[in-house]
Order: sequence, then structure tokens, then C-alpha cells
Amino acid sequence: MGRGTQSWGRPTQDSSILSRLVATAMDDANWMPLYERIRSDFGYDRRADEHARDVLADYATPFDFDRLDVAGCSVAIAGGAPSLVDETGLAADADRVFAASTAADVLKAAEVPVDLMVTDLDKNAETAVAMTNAGRPVAVHAHGDNVPLVREVVPRMDAEHVLATTQVRPVDSVYNVGGFTDGDRAAFLADHLGADRLVFPGWEFDDRTVDRVKRKKLEWAKRLLAFLETRRNEQFDVLDGHRSSIEPL
Repeated sequence: MGRGTQSWGRPTQDSSILSRLVATAMDDANWMPLYERIRSDFGYDRRADEHARDVLADYATPFDFDRLDVAGCSVAIAGGAPSLVDETGLAADADRVFAASTAADVLKAAEVPVDLMVTDLDKNAETAVAMTNAGRPVAVHAHGDNVPLVREVVPRMDAEHVLATTQVRPVDSVYNVGGFTDGDRAAFLADHLGADRLVFPGWEFDDRTVDRVKRKKLEWAKRLLAFLETRRNEQFDVLDGHRSSIEPL
């Protein structure tokens, strides 16, 4: 498959088998124990995450996952590392592209179509607003630290094109797709949606320019991707050279 014509179209009215299957898969019993380990490691408050989920739920509407049907497709999970500028071709060669946060801006500049932006709104919220208002889907994540952003940004987005996500138990039209950072969350979502192969342009686990907290998040992203590749019986190139140092989950 090639990039082809993008199907940004509006959601269908009928709930398909795929939508029902995906919605069921989102409440993955394997995820919550991982979340509890992450929460404990960072000192996050589950109640704050639940509150954020409930705030996002006030703006959320059901999302038609058929719009993101990637069954049998290669999906580029584009990260926001500086290397993405030199790796946009890897994204362009994939059948579909899921962009984490600022990766959406880099890919737009390179004229690479983005099928989904995944974000917690902490960097380029205006890009997320513009994408939904242009009819393009954005997965918006709520957690205990971004409630003010959710309240300020999400009402300006076209709700029809917002896929609302949480890292705690899902409610109403807020889904738990797994994953912790925007990037690995995009990978978990692509897996749930039936992607055949995942590629990872714009990822740098050894980026020494990031602060201590970000470095710790990257370590968790590595562990989660290692968990995911094992579950998929696939090896991600982005983990080459790192597997021996990854603490298994």
C-alpha cells in the first residue's frame, strides 16, 4: 500500500464490528498493572488522573475507530526527537502515520500526511486544534497534570474528530488505549487497531538534551515498547542496541 488518498471523512453513524472490538480492547486488563507501576515510580496520584479523565469526558463524544482502520498496514509512529527531520522519508514510506505531539508539525513541514496526532496538549496545542477543525483526528490524553490545558484547549476543538484517552479506567467516550508517553501510546493504539508492522522515525532514547524527568519517561517508553513487541511477536528497529539494558515488565 502507499500513502494514497487520505480518508479524513466524517464518522459513519453505524457502530461497526471493528469499533466494538476496538472499544472492548481498550480496557486491557494487562494495562492497569503497568499503570500502577508507572504511577508508583513517578509518584502520580490516581485520583488526579481520574479527575482529569472526568473533565475530558465532559467534552468527549464517541469516536468511530473505523476512521483509523490500519489492519494489514505499516504504521509509522513518529516521535518528536530532532532526528525526525532526517527521517521523514521513513514516515512517508509507511501506509499510515501516527504522529506524537510536535512530530505533527515536522511532518507537515515535510508535506507528509498525518493520519492521527497523539498528544497531551503540553507542547503544540494549537496544532491539535487546527487539525480537528480541518477534520483530522487527534487523540487527546488527560492526566493529573494537564487539567487546565484540557479545559482551555479541548472546547476549541471539533469534538467529532477528538479521540479522548485516559491512563486509568475508561468512562463514557474516554478510552484507555494503553501507553504512557504520547509516542508509545500511539504505538499501543496502532497495535489495537490491527497494524501489521510498526516503524519509528524520530525516536532518540539517548537524547542527553532532555531533563531528568523526560529521560525517565523515555526509559519507561523503552520498557513499554519492549513489552509491546513481545506481545506482537515483532522486533522494533528502534529498540536495537537497547534490549539488553531494558528491565522487563
